[in-house]
Amino acid sequence: MQNSEEPIADLLDRLAAVVPDYPRPGISFKDLTPVFADAEGLKRIVDEVIAPFAGRFDVIAGLEARGFVLAAAGAYAAGTGMVTLRKKGKLPREVHAEDYLLEYGTATLELHRDDIAPGTRVLLLDDVLATGGTVGAAVRLVERAGAEVVGIGVVLELDGLGGRQKLAPHEVHALQRV
Repeated sequence: MQNSEEPIADLLDRLAAVVPDYPRPGISFKDLTPVFADAEGLKRIVDEVIAPFAGRFDVIAGLEARGFVLAAAGAYAAGTGMVTLRKKGKLPREVHAEDYLLEYGTATLELHRDDIAPGTRVLLLDDVLATGGTVGAAVRLVERAGAEVVGIGVVLELDGLGGRQKLAPHEVHALQRV
């Protein structure tokens, strides 16, 4: 039985699927798609991830791909717009681009040059914060567009990987640290 009194960490533990040895042996992947599929679960995580930033943002930017789910739902709940930060080559118009390091190479995030006006206050949302590489690239991309990152919201933060420290001085709000 679900209820709004259930601690968010308990809700996540109850609804998320844990997939052992994914994406490689020794890793336990916490799959949030069952949380997104649950009406109350989705509402709770969206409400709680944006709550600390209420009234401080004009638009929500979601990181590909699960961040899109959070950003769209969060923007709807907050009555704001949302923009997508996409992987390289997915956007059709002129873009800002930001490269970042991955464990196995590099990747690139892109943002349409006209999606965020200079001076816009942006809340970044993603599902997981690990090393901070992807979210850090998102911060730089939004700032390159002349906008202000007012905060970063994630559902899960993987402790011990240094992501939060790499994003300083930006405020990071994680619903669960694992």
